[in-house]
Amino acid sequence: MKQKQRYLTKSRFKQALDCPTKLFYTKKIAYENTAESDTFLESLAQGGFQVEELARMNYPDGIAILGDDWDYHTLVTRTSLLLQQENTTIFEAAFITNGLFIRVDILLKKGDNIELIEVKAKSISKNHHESFINTRNNLDGGWTPYLYDVAFQKYVIQQCYPNWTIKTSLMLANKDAICTVEGLNQKFRITKNSNLRTGIIKPDNLKLEDLGASLLAKISIEDEIHLIFAQNPLDENRTFEEFIKYFQTNYENDSKIFTEIGKHCKSCEFHVEPTDEIKSGFHECWSEQLNISRIRIDRPKVYDVSNFRNSEKLIEQGKFFMDEILESDINPTPIIDKISSTERQWIQIEKVINNDPKPFFEIDGLKTEISSWIFPLNFIDFETSAVAIPFTKGRRPYEQLAFQFSHHTVYEDGRIEHTTEYLNTQVGIFPNFEFLRALKVALEANNGSIFRYHAHENTILNAIYKQLLDSDEEDKNELITFIKLISHNTGKSTETWTGERDMIDLWKVVKDYYYDPYTNGSNSIKAVLPAVLNSSRFLQSKYQNSLSKINLTSKNFKESHVFLKLENGKPISPYYLLPPLFDDWDMESLDSTITEIEGISDGGAALTAYGKLQFEEVTKNERQAIENGLLKYCELDTLAMVMIYEYFKEITN
Repeated sequence: MKQKQRYLTKSRFKQALDCPTKLFYTKKIAYENTAESDTFLESLAQGGFQVEELARMNYPDGIAILGDDWDYHTLVTRTSLLLQQENTTIFEAAFITNGLFIRVDILLKKGDNIELIEVKAKSISKNHHESFINTRNNLDGGWTPYLYDVAFQKYVIQQCYPNWTIKTSLMLANKDAICTVEGLNQKFRITKNSNLRTGIIKPDNLKLEDLGASLLAKISIEDEIHLIFAQNPLDENRTFEEFIKYFQTNYENDSKIFTEIGKHCKSCEFHVEPTDEIKSGFHECWSEQLNISRIRIDRPKVYDVSNFRNSEKLIEQGKFFMDEILESDINPTPIIDKISSTERQWIQIEKVINNDPKPFFEIDGLKTEISSWIFPLNFIDFETSAVAIPFTKGRRPYEQLAFQFSHHTVYEDGRIEHTTEYLNTQVGIFPNFEFLRALKVALEANNGSIFRYHAHENTILNAIYKQLLDSDEEDKNELITFIKLISHNTGKSTETWTGERDMIDLWKVVKDYYYDPYTNGSNSIKAVLPAVLNSSRFLQSKYQNSLSKINLTSKNFKESHVFLKLENGKPISPYYLLPPLFDDWDMESLDSTITEIEGISDGGAALTAYGKLQFEEVTKNERQAIENGLLKYCELDTLAMVMIYEYFKEITN
């Protein structure tokens, strides 16, 4: 039963922290929210529900308030009955007061002494953590929303029970802990019920002692909550209580809170193409504040300039759009035979101002770069996973797992082979060392240059290097030598090396020598690939043919497959021609669910699929279908790199 009164809940409060205006748009049919997500797939990727269930196992006497999700008063009544006991532990305890409603992950009551525990799938190093307050006596920015969330909960509870003494903690995945139980992750099976709500199914007889050493860290945040109550660092003009009442009153009255437009608008989830049926909250804000047309609003903004850190400063000066930026605002600094970051920014701006769609190249530098490459050229891509509760014994929360790679080879005579691939989705198997052995065999077949796209592959090899140091693998020294041959150490490493065949970062090649307005300033391969396909007549001519008619082999696509199609003269990304790995979720949507996972910036579809395949209940047919999809996606990742290389070769010739 839905409430007639509008209550400011935890989720609404956190939304207001990001942008108070969003309170007006949220949960309104007329305003489409592009950030709506599938918690089932999110939990497969990140493990949030599993961490919460694992945390509850520490309190075997706890009672969960389940069901009646939208009947707030019933939930509060059920909670109040349990709170009449002198001592009790409640999961999802509900509290309501003056238009505010919260539910608490774990609440421990001993008389009038209360401990409020907020469970998060985020990770922390318990051994090294000291405080979430930085040296400037302010909150650590990355943790601010979580700390304010807990402060909001404490405020509501204190209003309901003024005589209680309330202590606050965060329960987080501990990166220092080691899993001592095989198959622990699989003991918390993620599921959807008939109402499409995500939940966890665990064995009926599962006990705390069955879980081995704890993987969680309970971190006191008393000092941080005191700071929020005393200073309210997000709005020092209001007390924390005034801050809450400000949001609550406007939300209850359905009043739109004025928020100055700025860089935060870039991630607005209410930014859609307006239609007669659907409104865009983004367009409304910009129209109301600047009194400009929708066409003007859709022009590139100052915050769209690539890697530009002064956008807020320009907005404060009244410059909102890219065509208002002056060269002196950028002060481009040249680098011989390369595009410097500031030059790249000014090129992007100039092309917007002049409505120039043509790509820009630093040709001499690109020619010199390409001439240093040794044939045959090897293009590789990794797919990896990092989950809060490890799949196998001996691993830490969010420890990297490398379960798949693809490898294309380009020969000097123009032949292109999908040479090797590796995929291991076997349940309960730590894949990294076998993955590395397969990669070693693949790349030792020749002495040519090796290419990756961005830092991920190098980061993963550094992670496996550390895992090997702690292992007793018979060939660990050989594998370590191989890693050092094709990589370089990251900043976190205690040892320094740069391999003779250190992988060439194609992302850096793009950044140093090429800019195309079609990318809108992004250097992501998902942005660069459509750009090169749009510009290259060679690629269009070649890849609109079936696989059987081009000089290319494939391990996963049929001879009749066509990688490129045009629509109204524009290329359709080859990724969009593949079926999604999950119903109603395309690759872009899945990638966006994993932004908080350490070490992962892309590959959400593969990450989520691997998580699903670690549960034995997956049918043989479904497993086969998902694995086939994974192989195609990963092959396309390295083929995309090949296409970018082919375009650069075309341009320099």
